Order: sequence, then structure tokens, then C-alpha cells
Amino acid sequence: MEQGTGKTLTAIAVSGRGFLNGMIKRAFVFAPASVVPVWPMEYEKHADFPHEVVALEGPVKKRIETLAKWEPNPNVLQVACTNYEASWRMEQAIMKWKPDLIICDESQRIKTPGAKQSRSLHKLGRGAKYKMILTGTPISNNPLEFFSQYKFLAPHIFGNSFTAFRNRYAVMGGFEGREVVGYRNLPELMRKAHSIAYRVTKEEALDLPEWTDQVLYCNLEPAAQRVYKKLAKESVAELASGEYVTATNVLSKLLRLSQLAGGFMNHEDGRIEQVSKAKINLLADTLEDTLAAGKKVVIFARFLAEIEAIKGVMEKQGVGYEWITGAAPMEERGDRVRKFQNDPECKVFLAQIQTAGLGITLTAADTAIFYSLDFSYANYEQCKARIHRLGQKNTCTYIHLLARGTVDEKVLKALQEKKNMADQVVDDWRSVFE
Repeated sequence: MEQGTGKTLTAIAVSGRGFLNGMIKRAFVFAPASVVPVWPMEYEKHADFPHEVVALEGPVKKRIETLAKWEPNPNVLQVACTNYEASWRMEQAIMKWKPDLIICDESQRIKTPGAKQSRSLHKLGRGAKYKMILTGTPISNNPLEFFSQYKFLAPHIFGNSFTAFRNRYAVMGGFEGREVVGYRNLPELMRKAHSIAYRVTKEEALDLPEWTDQVLYCNLEPAAQRVYKKLAKESVAELASGEYVTATNVLSKLLRLSQLAGGFMNHEDGRIEQVSKAKINLLADTLEDTLAAGKKVVIFARFLAEIEAIKGVMEKQGVGYEWITGAAPMEERGDRVRKFQNDPECKVFLAQIQTAGLGITLTAADTAIFYSLDFSYANYEQCKARIHRLGQKNTCTYIHLLARGTVDEKVLKALQEKKNMADQVVDDWRSVFE
């Protein structure tokens, strides 16, 4: 199911019906780390049946203890969620917890058969009565990526031997005959894959809203968290000691916290230091997953240091892109937009919020990623309108990357309530720094 067509809602509905039918008492969800905190919120929003949902985060030892102490309760569906990277470290604890249903969200994360997390999921899958995989991009590079996901889901479809699978569907050649040089029997492969799967695209889902919002989270590293908390505490102290507290004063303090949430810190001598890689790593993962679906993407960011870091991500991934910031010559901006709109090799348009919010059309993309946000509701709406405008044929998806426990969450909440942060801080400035 393509992004925005309701993978999570579908999985919640299936798990709920399984619980109400007496088939499922416990479910375990594996997801990318950025999506783990979203699952409890989605259950709370959509599940009209008794449920308890716990996001397992933090030290692995603590996660294992949480599972061990979670007593069975036949009156509710118990759902645990954790990230793929923890799977092999928690394998025994999960087996002891005995989930009836295991869900792999963004299952392309287990597409490599020999990876630790893939092997762990294969083993866990053998002990579960029911399994689901959810993805918009089951294969991003080659058809052989089906194998590992289906070995977890239903090994009878393609068997347990990757070598036999590869020999059936790939043409080997190159150095010592070890390189894949082509594919064969693909109609058979697709028929088998779709015998237990279905596909939903945005184009087919005619009842979708005109746009959908998605929130992905990262956690600042401990050192960066300490810097953030220290800066927030100092900001509150400085504001409280002043004779007058104005929106301008508060927003100037929040500006530095916003920069820090994105990974960067401005020093008084003008130096810009990268103090966190949490959000830029989240952006890299999100971009890779989105482009794998064959989509073009627009990325919005507020600060120039963020723009430069994002350029580095795209160059590392070998992604063709164009960009606009205040530094882009006016006479070149039109050509950059046209290239993105018309050149199939130009996959990403990177835009500074304050510069690209007006007057340009980017409808070659139906997905926009907000790496960061500024404090203006008008700017936010104008950025969203770059892809959601005349000429757009698809439902639009807006992905917001947030650093948990930072001003990111407060800013997005204000904008979604159609407020400027300036209005928000006048009412209760202290709460914004909490």
C-alpha cells in the first residue's frame, strides 16, 4: 500500500478483528525507529476495541524487563512495538512473550536475507500464528528483495533457500558467475507474490482525502539532549529576569532551540557546530524509502546549515536534485524549477522555507518532507501549496520530521491549529520551553 493509503489503519483493523474473534491476544509490531512512537497514537485514534499498546524504546535491558513484567490480560489486545535493530537483541524475550500476531511495518527493512534483523524476524515468524508485512515498496532495487520478506511472512511461497530462489529467478554471470546480470521467470514470481498480497496505489484510492499528514520522530543523542535542556533552562531564566517578555524576545530564544533540534548550534563567535545527527539520519532513511517508491520529493528546511547537510545526504545517495535558498540567483530559479518538473533524473527539490514558499509550482512531486519548520502559519501553508495546487493529480503527503522532547512538537501543534508561534508564546511562553 502506497504511502498515505492506510497501511497502519488496515493493520489495526485486522488485529482488532482477530482479537474480537478470539484469535489474537497479543501482537508485536516491528517498525523503523522513527515510526515506533506513532503506533500507540494510531491505536488510540482508530481502535474501537479494548487495547493496551506500549512502544518499547530506550535501553534494551529495560525493554526486555517491560515485556517480562507485562501480565496477560484476556480482556484487552496487548500490543508491543519496537524497532528492527532491536529484534535480534530481544529475540528470546519476544519468544517468551508469545505474540500471536507479528506485524512488520515498512518490511523492506528485512529485505537482506543475511542481515541480523532479517534472520531474527525469520526465526520469530516461525513461532507466530499470524503475520503481516506492510510496505509501499516491497522491492526498491531488484525482484530478489521479495525473498527475505516472504521467508518471514510465508516461507512456503518461495522456500527457505535464497540460493535456490536466486537460481530460479536470476541470471548469473560476471566474475566467477557470482553477479546477477538479469532476471527470468518474473511473471511466475509476481503471481506467487500476489497470491497472498494485495496492492493499493494513491491513484486507485479515490476516497482518499486531498492530503495526509505523517509525523516521524527521532531522539537527540544524550549529549545533544543535555545541550538542548541547558539552553532551554538558560532561556527561561533570561526571559524571567527581564522587565518585559515580548513575543520577539521569546521567538529569538526558540530560534536557537529550533536550530538545535535540527542538529546545529550557532556559537556567539559565528561558528555553526553540528551537535546531533539524529534528524539528518532520519531524513536519509525517509528519503531512501520514499524515492524507492518511484516518487519525486520536495524537502523544506529553515536553516542554511540544514540545507547543506541535506545536500550531503543526496550526494551520498547519488540522488539528482535542485535547490533554492536566498543565495540562489533569481535568474536561475525558474530553470531549476523547470528541471525538477520535467527531468525524470531530478528526483528531489530542496527549498528553504522563507524563499520557496511563494510563486513556484512543484507538482511533479506529491510528497513533501518538512525537515524543519519556521514559526509562521502563512509560510507553512504556502509551502504545502507548492505541491497541492492546480496540476496535481494525486493525493499529497506531508511528512514532518520531529526531534522528540523539543520545540519541534510545539511548533507543529501550533501550525496544525492554524496559529502562528508568535500568538502561542504570548499566551503561555513558559510552556513552550518545557
